[in-house]
Amino acid sequence: MSTSDLQTIRDFLRHAVSQFRAAGVVHGHGTTSVIDEAAFIILETLHLPVDDINPWLDARLTKVERTALAKMIAARVKTRKPAAYLLNKTYMHGVPFFVDERVIVPRSYIGELLMNGTLGPNGMGLYETPAAISSVLDLCTGSGCLAILAAMTFDDAAIDAVDLSKDALAVAKINVKDHGLTERITLKQGNLFAPLKGQRYDLIISNPPYVARAEVKAFPPEYRHEPVMAHLGGDDGFDLVRDILKAAPKHLTEDGVLVCEIGTGRDLLEADFPKLPFIWVDSEESEGEVFALRARDLR
Repeated sequence: MSTSDLQTIRDFLRHAVSQFRAAGVVHGHGTTSVIDEAAFIILETLHLPVDDINPWLDARLTKVERTALAKMIAARVKTRKPAAYLLNKTYMHGVPFFVDERVIVPRSYIGELLMNGTLGPNGMGLYETPAAISSVLDLCTGSGCLAILAAMTFDDAAIDAVDLSKDALAVAKINVKDHGLTERITLKQGNLFAPLKGQRYDLIISNPPYVARAEVKAFPPEYRHEPVMAHLGGDDGFDLVRDILKAAPKHLTEDGVLVCEIGTGRDLLEADFPKLPFIWVDSEESEGEVFALRARDLR
């Protein structure tokens, strides 16, 4: 099919959906369906707002625009790279972030919980003195997205963001600068709490690697483009989660709170730590995948 056969955004949306379905592309990197992914690619390539394709469906495209869209759709099918990598852009709750293959494509229920206020100062009552959240730690920060969303949620907090990967921190640096937060977010390289030298925080958030080894080996092509270290959490997926639980008490203030995303392994975690009173913080899209623990319950 020639691009001359496709004239409008509606034409390209239908074309992209057909191509993606025929190729069996896999979603889950900021979009959850073939239509959403096709719409995201089209709108972002055309520099249009990504929240709604409907106002633009009957817009006729120039030859240059048609060529650009055709190349992007073909690249998604041929390379099986997530659209966010092809576009170097993704969004979390309307907030844009630069991404490339040095980092996992940002997607975290913690981001939703921050932006909808559940984890905010006036949220579900996790904090003894909500207004006093003055320090936040983001462990395994990757692209820096959660650190940035935390800065938007807690206006007066200083934020440290840690990652083992120097490459990931290079991407995080871009995002922190793009959002004008270089004076509030400090990026640190190292393994979990190692670079923090005993510092304590009112809130620790983490979306660590938590995928079991067998599951990583079975990944579809899209997920294989992401850094393995951003997914692999050991044989059962929980090596880093266990390390975080054991070390967190030394890095929380007296009334501090730990919030951690773990995927679908709630039963395994509760069996490993039967004495911990996990608070499961659900979102619109998740149930039993994010826990919170108060400092006093970890000690």
